[in-house]
Amino acid sequence: MQVYKFGGASVKDADAIKNVAAIVSAATQPLVVVVSAMGKTTNGLEAVVNAGFYKNGDSKSLLDAVIKFHQDILQQLFEATDDVFTKVNNFWVEIAWALEEEPRSYGFLYDQIVSIGELVATTIIAAYLNRQGTATQWLDARSLIFTDNNYRQAQIQWPQTVLQINQIIAPVCNQNKVALTQGFIGGTSENYTTTLGREGSDYTAAIIAYCLDAQSVTIWKDVSGVLNADPKFFSDAQKLEQLSYHDAIELTYYGATVIHPKTIKPLENKGIPLYVKSFVKPEGVGTVIGKDLQTKPFIPSYIFKSNQVLISIGSKDFSFIAEAGLSHLFGLFAAAGVKINLMQNSAISFSVCVDDDAFALPALLESLKADYRVLFNNGLVLYTIRHYNQFTIDKLLQKGTLILEQRSRNTAQLIMYPNAD
Repeated sequence: MQVYKFGGASVKDADAIKNVAAIVSAATQPLVVVVSAMGKTTNGLEAVVNAGFYKNGDSKSLLDAVIKFHQDILQQLFEATDDVFTKVNNFWVEIAWALEEEPRSYGFLYDQIVSIGELVATTIIAAYLNRQGTATQWLDARSLIFTDNNYRQAQIQWPQTVLQINQIIAPVCNQNKVALTQGFIGGTSENYTTTLGREGSDYTAAIIAYCLDAQSVTIWKDVSGVLNADPKFFSDAQKLEQLSYHDAIELTYYGATVIHPKTIKPLENKGIPLYVKSFVKPEGVGTVIGKDLQTKPFIPSYIFKSNQVLISIGSKDFSFIAEAGLSHLFGLFAAAGVKINLMQNSAISFSVCVDDDAFALPALLESLKADYRVLFNNGLVLYTIRHYNQFTIDKLLQKGTLILEQRSRNTAQLIMYPNAD
């Protein structure tokens, strides 16, 4: 059994869906397919959520734009009488209902609405695969992936998830059908929808592979494999033929966007290889990540995280930031749901680099100011170099003004104000 994952770029329009269907139909083993929302749908639905929750925009017109995008794709793939139109329309009605209710919280409303993107995408693709003669069973990930109620960053409830996936997916594959489900989403014991964090569809594929002891996972991207740098920033970016689990975990932890950070660990636990391949050229070799592999070629890898904030925290009486103080600080960050990308402490201060999250960061800063002196710089870029050398650091230093630098044996990180374009 194999698991394929297709992201938003691979299903961005009607032609892309036809390409996915060709890749799926060519599979020679039982197959589970995990699909993300189409194109920029998640961004569009996030705008709907923000307008509806904060009452600062026209959520209806924003939703209409998302609906029209999908309607255009449907009209290119199906006859007007096909029942897929009704199935998709029912999901849009769910969003309208969610917007009419008084939301429990931003995170709750976010998950109930943004998850519809994956549900619609898989409904369309399952219908198209069946229309083209590839027997496909649409499955609701909310009945497969069980989570807690930590909305927007839900944690997996593993025992129930393992049980459900084996009871529901395995029989479908035994009937020689493609099992097709959504990435990114799960469900609670109260039957509410949750999400696993942005770009979480990779993680969904890994969870399913772990539960089913799959032979492999393949993530289909618009690049030829895992590159050592973003080609938008480095014209000479090179493909890595293979990666160790360790290097893959480190790269994703530091922000490499080609794979979701949580993806590798479930696969490593069972020695399941992960392939990253191009949906543009599916015959290509791609990159393999697996057990007992050494990273090849062994070259520096660059990771950029923009829109970063450096927060410097000090005690109001200039006393040491010792263990008890750090424990309190980490508790505040955890409560706010803010992930620390880099940290450094001195005798009287503690500095962290975090994403500039408009939802979570303001509340965190207010809670910090209650007990500490707080200074911050925004508009920064965090550069991470895995397997660095001095030449690579000097190369990055030309891109801006250095604010903070940190090095370990294999990794260097630089926080910088970028040069003006």
